[in-house]
Amino acid sequence: MVANKTTLKSVFLENRVLLLKITIHLMSLLPLVALYLLAFDDQLGADPVKEVIHFTGMGGFNLLLLSLLIMPLAKKYRQAYLLQVRRLLGLYSFTYAVCHLLSFLAFEVQFDLTLFFNEIIDRPYITVGVGAFIILLSLAFTSLNSLKRSMGKSWQKLHNWVYLAVLLIALHYFWSVKSGLFDPGMYAVITVFLLSLRREKFKRWFKK
Repeated sequence: MVANKTTLKSVFLENRVLLLKITIHLMSLLPLVALYLLAFDDQLGADPVKEVIHFTGMGGFNLLLLSLLIMPLAKKYRQAYLLQVRRLLGLYSFTYAVCHLLSFLAFEVQFDLTLFFNEIIDRPYITVGVGAFIILLSLAFTSLNSLKRSMGKSWQKLHNWVYLAVLLIALHYFWSVKSGLFDPGMYAVITVFLLSLRREKFKRWFKK
């Protein structure tokens, strides 16, 4: 019995990154698939468009915040293996952001690009949202190991823009809410907290 427990523990430790990645896949993909199935079946209430856009936006924001939490957790509890799932979380955050943008384009402006660009100009919360999306797009595109190696030090400089992206997303959320500012306010606090954990890193930048 003791031997079996020891074996199970050993297998878990050896495969914990794989198990964690499988968990991330399931917890990220299944809600997204369920969302669109419910939307197509008209099961999202009186305003399904609002539900889809909100869910995909918040899903992307949550996943990005979770990816930023990985490094502090790995350092504090000396669990370096956690760093191996940051890219996966970041890519899922981008996936949700793509769904968020496509849902807006499809349902709010019916793929009218002229109207969409006018919205970017006229609505500040959309302006900052698009700015954040462009940053996430750049990070997702350069997430391949081959590009990381070829870019050298410039890769890390580019991926440091994630800190600006998360601030823009927090601002995008805050500005997009017409009433009930408690939730966006809490997300803003969480964002600032996660960035504050990197204050030594930011101090080094300003000293250069």
